[in-house]
Amino acid sequence: MAIASSSSFSSFPYTKTHTPSPTTITTKVIPPPAGGGSRFCFSIKCVKSPDSTDPPPPAAAAPKAPKKPVYSMKKGQIVRVEKEKYLNSINYLSVGHPPYYKGLDYIYEDRGEVLDIRIFETGEYALIAWIGVPTAPAWLPTDMLIKSDKLDYERI
Repeated sequence: MAIASSSSFSSFPYTKTHTPSPTTITTKVIPPPAGGGSRFCFSIKCVKSPDSTDPPPPAAAAPKAPKKPVYSMKKGQIVRVEKEKYLNSINYLSVGHPPYYKGLDYIYEDRGEVLDIRIFETGEYALIAWIGVPTAPAWLPTDMLIKSDKLDYERI
């Protein structure tokens, strides 16, 4: 049984030959390192010819800057937490404290400072740090915060 060999046949039966657009290929051979060795490095750069029939790229439109979000309060704002809203919120339920837990009274009575404001999928939240209270800052929804106009305050 003889097998015919021909250069017109391909190992992939249904391939189409693609003729690329005219390009200029420059090759640069970099000599081996000074320490010896037999490695050669090649640098290849492909550049399209100017007489190419490709259409010119469309003029790049100036990218639109994303709109700045409008926040309900500013960084550095002094706030307190509204007790009724907080006790009925998912934030309080997720902590797992017993009803009328006294350990969180500082968030209703003491002042807190807004460190950061972000809009998440669930709404606008502020990162609050309580002044003079050694505790970690907390992300709370801005709708349960009471803005304070001045820094001096009386404890409730």
